[in-house]
Amino acid sequence: MRVFLETERLLLRQFTEADVDELFALYDDPGVMRFLNGGKPADRAEIIELDLPAFLGYYERFPGYGFWAAIEKSSGAFLGWFHFRPLRGHRTDDPELGYRLNRSSWGKGYATEGSLALLDKGFTELGAHRIWAATMAVNLGSRRVMEKIGMRHVRTYHQEFDDPIPGTEEGEVEYAITLEEWQARSSG
Repeated sequence: MRVFLETERLLLRQFTEADVDELFALYDDPGVMRFLNGGKPADRAEIIELDLPAFLGYYERFPGYGFWAAIEKSSGAFLGWFHFRPLRGHRTDDPELGYRLNRSSWGKGYATEGSLALLDKGFTELGAHRIWAATMAVNLGSRRVMEKIGMRHVRTYHQEFDDPIPGTEEGEVEYAITLEEWQARSSG
């Protein structure tokens, strides 16, 4: 197991092809997917043919970045994932932070704990100057995590979707934290 990052309660490790069942269970939970696709059932073939290869490709293209399986240290349970990645059109010093955790891990601080560790790694080891995250405006749980880790609301924007889900009309929100903001927060 190639561990990327360790926190008090979490191991973030690289994905492998053996993680298909865990990803399918995560993506097949309507509550987990509510703000992503409206809670539609997962497509196992899509996970095998598209999602997992995309996850694995990040490790080669962008060392230090990618999708990381979140494992609970005490039990060894798969909790979901975090991503920390540059997007097309963004520089590697402006990566996106994201997370998708199973419902049994909600409300326990795992999203905050993993996100704080990724901010730290991004700013101290990977040369990030700004780290950002985005979600639907109506996803209050995710927005609270972004605020807890020191990110500030940057903008609300609207996208066009072929098959909009409930809440789309409220828009998307972007949160961010700069290196200078993180340093001030860390020293204060």
